[in-house]
Amino acid sequence: MLRVENLNAWYDRSHVLQGVSLQVNKGEIVTLMGRNGAGKTTTLRSLMGLLSKRQGKAEIDGTSFLDLPAHERFHLGLAYVPEDRRIVPGLTVKENLELGVIAKKNSGDMAALVDEIAETFPRLKERLHQDGTSMSGGEQQMLAIARAMIGKPKVILLDEPSEGIMPVLVDEMFELFAKLKQEGLTILLVEQNVQQALKISDRAYILDQGEIVFHDTAQNLLNNDEIQQKYCAV
Repeated sequence: MLRVENLNAWYDRSHVLQGVSLQVNKGEIVTLMGRNGAGKTTTLRSLMGLLSKRQGKAEIDGTSFLDLPAHERFHLGLAYVPEDRRIVPGLTVKENLELGVIAKKNSGDMAALVDEIAETFPRLKERLHQDGTSMSGGEQQMLAIARAMIGKPKVILLDEPSEGIMPVLVDEMFELFAKLKQEGLTILLVEQNVQQALKISDRAYILDQGEIVFHDTAQNLLNNDEIQQKYCAV
């Protein structure tokens, strides 16, 4: 579903990503792991078209997209949930959700789409007419994920969804990811909570200084304390 080959990216003169290659098959959750500064967020930003200086090849469902602007990648089925959530202040939960499909061609019945996504996120269903930024951090994170999902993307890029979230909501969030995986959603996940991420993932890649240094099944990595300590310990 998502294939990346030899992805390179720069911040000014700093060569941040150096030949990153990875693959996410349909219905998989694949986790991108590594220490802070390893290049995980830069990988997601590059794939979404938010980093101007980049080279390589990337395909979604067989269609090459690395040279396309961000909005065209969205129309191809790529969605991005950034670490800072970007909930729009002054808009209700419902209005924030509607932003996820407002630019989508043939989006259909907006009210029906909101009702459908609200069933998946019961906490949001109770707060549809509440200001989105007035909710807790965990609830705002769920809103950001729901806003990405409402457009029915082929692949979601999730950046640090558990960052700053209360433990009880973290557990609830990862249970939701596991459920979405069973329903066929494809996710490339960046997450510092290594144990939680690996438990719901199929495979994982480890980034170190902008390069993929390790790739294995999630179960094998879950049992490999040496690799976790070497590349993922904070």
